[in-house]
Amino acid sequence: MTVIGYAPGAYDLFHIGHLNILRHAADHCDRLIAGVVSDEMLLRTKGRAPVVPLAERMEIVSSLRFVDAVHAEVVPDKIDTWREVGFDVLFKGDDWRGTPRGEKLERDFAEVGVRVHYFPYTMHTSSTLLRKALAAIDAQEPAGRAARVRTS
Repeated sequence: MTVIGYAPGAYDLFHIGHLNILRHAADHCDRLIAGVVSDEMLLRTKGRAPVVPLAERMEIVSSLRFVDAVHAEVVPDKIDTWREVGFDVLFKGDDWRGTPRGEKLERDFAEVGVRVHYFPYTMHTSSTLLRKALAAIDAQEPAGRAARVRTS
C-alpha cells in the first residue's frame, strides 16, 4: 500500500525549518503532498498576509526533489482538504503537539483513519523571526535610502 503524506504550511519566507519538515515528512511516506496555505487563508487565520505570494511559494516548494505534488489550501478545515486531496498521514511541527488546535486535529483525523505525525520544530529559525528582522532593518533603513544604495 502506498502511504500518502500531507505537510501543510504557509511556507512564507522559506527557511531551514520548512526544509526540515518537508524532508522528514518525505522520509515517512511514499508520496508527499505539500499543502501551501493561500494568501486569503493566512490573512483569515493569522491576521496577516504572507510576504511571498501563493504562486511563488508553491513554485519554491514544488521545486524540492522530495515533494511529489503541491496543493493550494484554500479552505480553513483540514478535513475538507483531506476530502479534496486524500492522504494517510498529516505532518505538523511539534509546536502543535498538546495544544487545543493540535488535539482537535488529532481527534478529527482519527475519525477518518488519518494519523497525525509531529516533527521537531526548528526553534532558532521561523518566519515570524525573519519577519521581525526584516521590520527592524526597514526601520533602520528608510526605503528611499535603501533604494538609492541599490541603484548606485
